Amino acid sequence: MEVLRTPDERFENLPGYPFAPNYVEVRSGDGDALRMHYVDEGPRGGQPVLLLHGEPSWSYLYRKMIPPLAASG
Repeated sequence: MEVLRTPDERFENLPGYPFAPNYVEVRSGDGDALRMHYVDEGPRGGQPVLLLHGEPSWSYLYRKMIPPLAASG
């Protein structure tokens, strides 16, 4: 599978997006390794909340939702 990836530096210093990048490798259907980004905010031991975006959006869509969700524990 051919995958296009935006260079990491394109995501640096985005206004209103102070979240540290986290990555995990997952395998595609043909066995290739794909790098998936996730945001991990909030207290350790808190209840997880999963926010999934569609295509062509990305986690920037949730930049105003993440702080209140993280603050709620």
